[in-house]
Amino acid sequence: MDSNIHIKPYKDGWDVIREGARYAESHHETQEKAIAAGAVQARRESVELVIHGRDGTICARNSFSHAPACVPG
Repeated sequence: MDSNIHIKPYKDGWDVIREGARYAESHHETQEKAIAAGAVQARRESVELVIHGRDGTICARNSFSHAPACVPG
């Protein structure tokens, strides 16, 4: 199973970092740019994009997995 992608604040900007990774995959000056970069990666890898706020709490999640969100029934 692939690791989810997180958008986290770091110093003067925002990191795109894989869940459990030690280092960021990229660093951006704004949260919006980091989200755009992370979304491309999450979509390509069919994983979840987890967006954190400045205080570190999770603000939003976006699933790019190919699994259905719910099973009709």
